Amino acid sequence: MASTTRTCEYRRVVVTGVGVVSALGIGKEPFFTNLLVGRSGVRRIERFDTTDFPVKIAAEIRNFDPLDYIDKKMAKRMDRYALYGVTAAILALEDSGFPVSEDPYAVGALIGSGVGGLDTFLEQTGVLLEKGPTRVSPFFIPMMIPNMASACASIILGLQGPVNATCTACAAGTNALGDAFALVRRGDAVAMLAGGAEAAVNEVGMAAFAALRALSTRNDEPERASRPFDADRDGFVMGEGSGVLVLEELEHAVARGAHIYAEMVGYGMTGDASHLTEPVETGVPAGLAMQRALCDAGIEPDEVDYINAHGTSTPLGDAMETRAIKYALGPRAAQVMVSSNKSMFGHCLGAAGGLEAAATVLTLETGKVPPTINLEHPDPECDLDYVPNVAREAEVRVAISNSFGFGGHNAAIVFRRWDG
Repeated sequence: MASTTRTCEYRRVVVTGVGVVSALGIGKEPFFTNLLVGRSGVRRIERFDTTDFPVKIAAEIRNFDPLDYIDKKMAKRMDRYALYGVTAAILALEDSGFPVSEDPYAVGALIGSGVGGLDTFLEQTGVLLEKGPTRVSPFFIPMMIPNMASACASIILGLQGPVNATCTACAAGTNALGDAFALVRRGDAVAMLAGGAEAAVNEVGMAAFAALRALSTRNDEPERASRPFDADRDGFVMGEGSGVLVLEELEHAVARGAHIYAEMVGYGMTGDASHLTEPVETGVPAGLAMQRALCDAGIEPDEVDYINAHGTSTPLGDAMETRAIKYALGPRAAQVMVSSNKSMFGHCLGAAGGLEAAATVLTLETGKVPPTINLEHPDPECDLDYVPNVAREAEVRVAISNSFGFGGHNAAIVFRRWDG
């Protein structure tokens, strides 16, 4: 069995499947099409009554029925974030065609989440307060904990290789991809389903992030509220969903004739060691994560063509990331295209890295760079090429995807265009 054999040589890792659940659509095609046309998925919240809430907008998932993908009995035992994560994993595996049944121990799952089962936590806390402790569901804990997107994907798809999860706030999806990349590269798995999942658009999630003063209050202009790198940005817009990639050993992918979107070549991370929520303003720790990812890939700064930015639309975060890019790339930063998908599907917390990695590999394959929408008023502190408002066709050979999380988690991954 391939899964039980390890060598001392690093294996090359490629992306052979893409699965997406987002406010811009279910599946890679509507997702990427809407990104390229600059369509915003931000609307007034429909999931609950926002009358007493200071923030009334989010990038919610609409027209999603988990029973289109998951057995009813199993779906009832999963939180919404896990439903998104497992659906994205199912779509990614279908897209890849990876033959799990040939060796279930050769493939695993690593799907991160920053918050986990917040819907379940809210619902069952209500049960506790209204009906008492004996009425709390026995599935409360297994539905709430943030490893269950990976675990349920493993159960439903029969994945018996490495199954793990990351919980590093808004860096969780990127850390999951980086850790899965390392597993395949060193031979602990032939393939991994990796990415992130989140569903925090509910009463407690919106109230908590609003209390942090992290969210945009542009309630009257939902589609214009998320405006990364713009001088008038006033906070991020909450999003939700999941992005999962199939990372596969190159030789195995080639042997079975798999479609290859891109090659994953590097991973780097650092910690700010500074503050619970605010980044280090100099951008040095985040820039060092990018440098480490490039070093891991054996790629020089002058080879980078595009950065899928963390780009949250917060005053501190976007200015910091601009400085981080300059620190990481030096003079090359002025020539590199940078854009933020969050301008369209909001900040999906632990799912952000998975969704943005999906967009990045599709950019590498197509040579089409999604824009940063709502970038109307240049900020002197944010002076790079953010691909404002209109998508761009360009030769993109090397791309970085960044994620930075509360607590000072910085993660960057590097992809290279696949030319056969």
